Amino acid sequence: MFGNKKDEGDNRFVIEQMKTNDAVFNCYVITDQDTGVQYLYTWGGTGGSMTPLLDENGQVVVKK
Repeated sequence: MFGNKKDEGDNRFVIEQMKTNDAVFNCYVITDQDTGVQYLYTWGGTGGSMTPLLDENGQVVVKK
């Protein structure tokens, strides 16, 4: 679902940006193609987290 390979018929989530620090810490901006909502996904070591991106007014970022 979130990998770099596209599965047939599973194009809802797309990785827009990726940053990595020697494979210890990874940070992705992921866009939901159905809603346009963008998420920040981070992963490091044995844990990860995902949250919607917010603008300066605290509103969810929607890609147009």
